[in-house]
Amino acid sequence: MAPYNTFPTIQIAKLSKQSSTLCKPAPYSTDPEAIVEHEGCDYTQKITVEMAQNGTAPRKIRIYTDGIYDLFHQGHARQMMQAKNIFPNSEVYLIIGACNDELTHTMKGRTVMTDVERYEAIRHCRYVDEIIRDAPWKITDEFMTEHKIDFVAQDSTPYVSEDCDDIYKEIKEKGYFVATERTEGISTSGLVARLVKDYDMYVRRNLARGYSAKELNVSFLSEKKFRLQNKIDEIKHKGRKVKGDFIQKWEEKSNEFVRAFLMLFGRENLLEKIWDKSKGGIREVISLHPKNKKNGMICDNNGTDLQPPKKIQRTKHCSITSDEDDEELNLAQSGFPSITFTLPSNNFI
Repeated sequence: MAPYNTFPTIQIAKLSKQSSTLCKPAPYSTDPEAIVEHEGCDYTQKITVEMAQNGTAPRKIRIYTDGIYDLFHQGHARQMMQAKNIFPNSEVYLIIGACNDELTHTMKGRTVMTDVERYEAIRHCRYVDEIIRDAPWKITDEFMTEHKIDFVAQDSTPYVSEDCDDIYKEIKEKGYFVATERTEGISTSGLVARLVKDYDMYVRRNLARGYSAKELNVSFLSEKKFRLQNKIDEIKHKGRKVKGDFIQKWEEKSNEFVRAFLMLFGRENLLEKIWDKSKGGIREVISLHPKNKKNGMICDNNGTDLQPPKKIQRTKHCSITSDEDDEELNLAQSGFPSITFTLPSNNFI
């Protein structure tokens, strides 16, 4: 690795230049900064591909790439990055051309963004040094001379137009074309397809954000349908929120219940106190064991005589209430209410 003090001077100058351009958007070709750059370029010194690749070019290499750049995305930025770094051993001045709305709508179709919006999106890409507004659909020798363009950068796939098979065919034949790679999986057409696919969802979103049906070009019935769907979704959301709040509160209450239960029935709290109080009752029951009897009397632990419980006398009464014999069992002389029942057949006598 080379020491810091031997770092190439040209690389330091390039880094300093790039840092200054990142502080503001790129100029238009009609701005003073771009005019000064254009006039300082000696276009009589022709640059070949070999010179650009070897880093022997006597001046900056002016590379041009063009497009519509509608819904500016990472595929556009990546293509510009490739063009900016197509000759890593030389200093590249990248010029971007964008067609206006009138030409674009005629040759390709409608755009989502206006030409002014597309220009401004390009200006704020870090790889761009200059922007040409109202760029032509097909590059001519006169256009390249006017803007002192050395090479044109585009992907190698032929770009078919109404009047030709490839609008870059002549540039390729003259040796002014350098190829970049297309970014797969992203394109303006793909983004538009996503919007069309989820049209209802985006209309509902914008209606909810305050856009009018007229601004969205939505009919009266469609507007009512979309607003009803938004209201239903709002009710569903509130229902889920209430359910979530109920579950959260239930969990909090259950935690409080568990904590209270543990405080009441823990090892050293209420259960232990209940056990201590019940010990006396258990001792009293144990004292009624037969071994504590004394001369037919029941004694407690202290030897005090206790009166035995009264015996319950069972008497049998037979009565005839019909042609069959009935038997009545009566608990008498017990101090309890008399209970009488009838046996339905003689089999139990």
